[in-house]
Amino acid sequence: MNKHVRFRILASTIVSAIIFWSGTAWAAKNPEALKVEGDVMGAHDPSMIREGGTYYVFTTGKSPAGGQLAIRCSSDLIHWRHCGQVFDAVPAWIKQRSPGTRDLWAPDISYSAGKYRLYYAYSLFGKNTSGIALATAQTLDPNSPQHGWHDEGLVLESTAADDYNAIDPNYIEDAKHHAWLAFGSFWTGIKMRSLDAATGKLSTTDPTTYSLASRARPANVAPNPPGLPGNWQAVEAPFIVRRGGYYYLFVSFDLCCRGVKSTYRTVVGRAKSVTGPYLDRQGVPMLQGGGAPLLSANARWLGPGGESILLRNNEPDLIVFHAYDHETGKPSLQISTIIWRGGWPSAALLEH
Repeated sequence: MNKHVRFRILASTIVSAIIFWSGTAWAAKNPEALKVEGDVMGAHDPSMIREGGTYYVFTTGKSPAGGQLAIRCSSDLIHWRHCGQVFDAVPAWIKQRSPGTRDLWAPDISYSAGKYRLYYAYSLFGKNTSGIALATAQTLDPNSPQHGWHDEGLVLESTAADDYNAIDPNYIEDAKHHAWLAFGSFWTGIKMRSLDAATGKLSTTDPTTYSLASRARPANVAPNPPGLPGNWQAVEAPFIVRRGGYYYLFVSFDLCCRGVKSTYRTVVGRAKSVTGPYLDRQGVPMLQGGGAPLLSANARWLGPGGESILLRNNEPDLIVFHAYDHETGKPSLQISTIIWRGGWPSAALLEH
């Protein structure tokens, strides 16, 4: 075989290898919806964290034992089981402050200042007479002698006189380790307050309520009656992460909690500052209704939203959310890897 033939064979082999590995790399860069199983039905507004070799997911509502803010555990992200609850019952101080409250909502788990922090909300559906509170723990391991939750009480509340709703909390630390709390649902949208990083309570030096995202009223929709939000105002469930020089704000648009009529969808924007302004891919401010699409319904699962993000080192980042079964309308835990392309996230929803 002469050298020209050998060169052509070698060149062909190299090209084939490039095509093969390019195809493999391309496939690996697609987000993957994980097929979770076990105790996953009924999970709503999930928030996830890892301690040791165990992933913990905290969700809205009651546990099988009847307590508040159910906890699910997994060692592999696929097989999930109930493994506890935060409270045995709605705290007495909340029952006094909000007698109609039956369940606690939208837990947000994080780790800061040497302890786990769980922000959670109480309210009445469709009302903005609401509050956000904080519970702390030394460990999430139910078998540890140090296990147990301490209720730190009220952090923030809203009343009927406010133009925002103090639910759906999310804790974030900025690049300078300053602590913030994002929150909000309907009304004038997503807000943010500065926190004291040591206590997790509101800052005493910065009383500003920052605005991050809201929906724009369509031209053909009349203003709402006083005190009542319209469906067009549906933006909630904020979650912020810092990555690659940007802060990313994930929110849920449209309507949750309506079974097979749920229209939730998840969108995202980004900003150079934690307080905004957040813009979508087209540069539309999220304060003007902007939001880059991330997750939307398919034929199998409806209303994907109530999301939280788990950033991981040396492993794909994760988004955890709920979606509604297209036949029963019941919510179920959903998890997808996140792939970042050009500074923007993509995620997947199970097709079956």
